[in-house]
Amino acid sequence: MEAATTISMDELDRLANDAFAGRVVRKDLVRQVKVGANVPVYVLEFLLGKYCASDDPAAIATGLQVVNETLAENFIRPDEAEKSKARLKRQGEHRLIDKVSVRLLASEDKYWAELANFGDKFVHVPEDVVYRYERLLQGGVWSQLDLLYNAEEDEAHKRPFYIRGLKPIQVAAFSIDEYAGGRERFSRDDWLDLIVRSIGLEPGEFDLRRKLLYVTRLIPMAERNYNLVELGPWGTGKSFVYRETSPNAILISGGKTTVAQLFVHMGTGKIGMIGTWDTVAFDEVAGIEFSDSTVVQILKDYMESGSFARGKEEMPAEASLVFLGNTSKPAQELVRAGHLFADLPKAMIDPAFLDRIHFYLPGWETPKMEHRFFTGHYGFVSDYLAEALRELRRRSYVGVLDTEFALGDHLSARDERAVRKTVSGLLKILHPDEQWTRSELREYVEFGIEGRRRVKEQLKKLAPHDYSKTAFSYTERDTGHEVWVEVPEQPEEAPVEQVIEAEQAGPQREEPTPPAAATMSEVIAAGESSSVEFKQSARWNEQKGDKDPALELAVLKTVAGFMNAHGGILLIGVSDGGKIVGVEPDFQAIARGGRDRYENWLTTLFETSLGKPAAAHTSISFEEHDGHEVCRVYVEPSRNPVYITKGNSADLYVRINNSTRLLNTADAVEYIAAHWRR
Repeated sequence: MEAATTISMDELDRLANDAFAGRVVRKDLVRQVKVGANVPVYVLEFLLGKYCASDDPAAIATGLQVVNETLAENFIRPDEAEKSKARLKRQGEHRLIDKVSVRLLASEDKYWAELANFGDKFVHVPEDVVYRYERLLQGGVWSQLDLLYNAEEDEAHKRPFYIRGLKPIQVAAFSIDEYAGGRERFSRDDWLDLIVRSIGLEPGEFDLRRKLLYVTRLIPMAERNYNLVELGPWGTGKSFVYRETSPNAILISGGKTTVAQLFVHMGTGKIGMIGTWDTVAFDEVAGIEFSDSTVVQILKDYMESGSFARGKEEMPAEASLVFLGNTSKPAQELVRAGHLFADLPKAMIDPAFLDRIHFYLPGWETPKMEHRFFTGHYGFVSDYLAEALRELRRRSYVGVLDTEFALGDHLSARDERAVRKTVSGLLKILHPDEQWTRSELREYVEFGIEGRRRVKEQLKKLAPHDYSKTAFSYTERDTGHEVWVEVPEQPEEAPVEQVIEAEQAGPQREEPTPPAAATMSEVIAAGESSSVEFKQSARWNEQKGDKDPALELAVLKTVAGFMNAHGGILLIGVSDGGKIVGVEPDFQAIARGGRDRYENWLTTLFETSLGKPAAAHTSISFEEHDGHEVCRVYVEPSRNPVYITKGNSADLYVRINNSTRLLNTADAVEYIAAHWRR
């Protein structure tokens, strides 16, 4: 057997092992278990969690040996089915790990079990087992089972295999109080990283936004009746969490889908997958065929009401629905030439159906999987996390955002419900201890609004008369300040009606610029806004390992945008998420770099591209924070329009909410008239 690879435990590993002893496992161990068959991750981690949930290398090595021996002894490869049957006949009894599904054979008035790898469709199963684990009837469940061989008991039909005992592979006991109590020992960002590691990814490879996108894939498992779409390039791991990490989710890949399969068989009364599973995910959705038009209609009704007809009665269900697929063109091309639902089946490209989608996850923002993206550190044992998410489905935080914010007038009742459910899901996953900050809640509200607005923007293209209102916003209850939320893939030009509306509304709707005397901690704690922007660098690109003119342009856009709006503060050396990284790399990119040289370089950059009169509206200072130098650029509003000039072109940028937008010529004329009105 291959020895367990030794890793260097980091602080998060140590904290996870201390707070959740026996509940976390090294995620690279799955790749070290040589099973020679396609076993779901949660099945392997059931065993790894049982034998390898330790931070002791020797214990892990011993546990790996036990896991490998258990799999070698109990797991059946499909090509060894006959060999396993012969051994069972010889021994009379054997413990197996296999996927078990059960069906009712009406002609015999009897339940029969089918063992996928064992290769037998007529295995006797006790009725009490079927009633205890109803999912055996729908899709099947990976289980540890004790199988008997008794040819005399069923001599007439020659069906000698009997299930004596069956145990679905899942966590034996779970306490939500212990789970929430463990969460209290983590910061939000550390907990987010632990969740990302728990689904097999290394958080250090991703920024905050991408980590939130990955975590959003878990919302259907934590939030009841949540409808999610993710479309993007192939190879980005869209289906992994639904196929591999939870015994409570089922993945349907292509093929024909029927009413009986999803909801209920009218002849037998057998409940379908939506009435049985927590999450039903449709993979390769473009290839799914619906047996008849009623499937989409019933789906549409279920997505709205959370129930479906069972004969003359309505049957409630809680399954969340996920639709996964690949895009045929880049997102920007789809936005310009068509819509982002173009790769769904034709039967689903119905505005009434799509309006039931709560969140459109932009799959094109998640990179294709590479070896470096997979973690070798500790994360939750998959079935433990799955049980936590299942328990959290009992809770609801849909009203939490009302404590701090009010959703804007353009959001319909469906829009509001979608945003609230997304926020509720993120709070469950990231804050099971029910402790969060206003800044974190704002982050989730904006994220939820963005995901729903992405749906609405496509509906606007499909049915512009019915879905014209897409200027989504929210208002801070204490200040009355309104914030509009954009979708990144939309064209850069800001909608002129939004800009003019904000200007005509008057100063009371503008977020006041933080005073020049505000401390660095105060500015960072407040987060990015219409008057605060963070930039990690203005010159040196860490990924490219070289100077990057694009970073200089990004700084110029922000400064010009502040000048053309109501002023603001730019912090250089702070990441988008508010983490202080310092401007030392920028210093090194300037000859004899230091504070003075860096200030001179910035001043020259402003004077050259914005003009000396405009540059006079800036004040540059430095502050040491957490061992790093941070550059602070205080920007006053300008009395005249400020343009970024390059060659013969002159562009007008304006700060709108928490982004800087380029105005086209017509919009610029109207904005100038409204903002600098005499």
